Amino acid sequence: MKENIMGTKKILPLIMTMGFPPMISMLIQSLYNIVDSMFVARLGENALTAVSLAFPMQNIVLAVAVGFGVGINSVIARALGSQNQNEVNNATAHGFVLTAIHSLLFILVGIFFTVPFLKLFTSNSTTLTNATLYCRIVICFSFGQLFHIYIEKLFQAVGNVITPMIMQIVGAVINIILDPIFIFGYFNMPALGVSGAAIATVIGQMSACLLSIFLFMKYKGQIQVTFKNFHFHTQIIRKIYEIAFPSSLMTAMPSLLVGILNGILAPISSTSVAVFGLYYKVQTFVYMPANGIIQGMRPIIGYNYGAKKYDRVKETIKKCIMLIGSIMLMGTCLFCFVPEFIMNLFSASKDMIQIGIPALRIISLGFIISTIGIVFSGVFEALGKGKESLIISVLRQLLIIPLLSLILKDILGLIGIWSTFMIAETIASVTALFIYHKIKTKIFR
Repeated sequence: MKENIMGTKKILPLIMTMGFPPMISMLIQSLYNIVDSMFVARLGENALTAVSLAFPMQNIVLAVAVGFGVGINSVIARALGSQNQNEVNNATAHGFVLTAIHSLLFILVGIFFTVPFLKLFTSNSTTLTNATLYCRIVICFSFGQLFHIYIEKLFQAVGNVITPMIMQIVGAVINIILDPIFIFGYFNMPALGVSGAAIATVIGQMSACLLSIFLFMKYKGQIQVTFKNFHFHTQIIRKIYEIAFPSSLMTAMPSLLVGILNGILAPISSTSVAVFGLYYKVQTFVYMPANGIIQGMRPIIGYNYGAKKYDRVKETIKKCIMLIGSIMLMGTCLFCFVPEFIMNLFSASKDMIQIGIPALRIISLGFIISTIGIVFSGVFEALGKGKESLIISVLRQLLIIPLLSLILKDILGLIGIWSTFMIAETIASVTALFIYHKIKTKIFR
């Protein structure tokens, strides 16, 4: 049998082959909320704030989809490396059934939890109405996104990263085309405002999902979804969720962080909430390419670890640090040198620009430092060390920033809040290196 290219091809070209298409896919994925925000901003600051408040719930869906997909991807990649086809088949079937269960749960979340969640952050009736409409549509109809990302991770597990990129492009292009039509009522369509942005997003996601199903049905390779003699295996479920649960939490942490900081920023000014929401959309153009490389890295490390090719695992880690560090450096330069241009893309008011320029410059200083934390979180996931990966992400996004923000806001104001990002990245990166060196000998024994 011809060996998988993940065990034979030179590492740097392999990372680029595996990482570049997911990088494009992640950038395209980020366009859904960003494009919605750019069009919605033309309706006014209240509408932009509404979409910003909806972002955490929208990102929770993405977190579950991506986290669960990472779990499936990790289990399948290691099983392929160890030539265990039975486990590959079992993991694939379990993934389909569990994705369906996730879809049903999110319908209930959209119906019953949207309003209570949004009321935590706004008392403005117009903002609440717009945010509720947007949230309920994108959450209740999120099954297209959930199944699309599940199938995407199956393709990535066998080294096929071009097909997922095509699926993402199709969905994003449809969303971009439909956004102005539904929001502003072009071509004799009713002007639906914020609801139109949500509908365009869902249609784009559904289109990507249908295309992914069609392409996977035509795929003939090492992975097939089959339910012959299917029944739940506790061991398979445990293996998947050991990676999926920490990974979902890590992907959801930006949403939790946005929610917490919105609560801290709201008493200062509603404009600072809008600025922070805008920043979190724009920063995806920096972190999504890095996460794309991590997506390409995980199956490489998982496969070679399963095949006991430890030198290739270590070389992959070094090359990924180099690549992601370069991306983070470019992000820092962008945010530091042209912050006003970035703000104007979202029709920012003078007050937003005044707050936003120092915010973008200060927060971006932590980008380069975050390289180590990002890479080793992905490494730990690929090796089946979900707990260690979770520790790094909790430090980066959920523990240090909120705690220090509460302290520094009374001392330095907004500048103190923005400064907590760089401090958090530094502590997380040092901790990641410490954990890696502590477990390295045991892992590669």
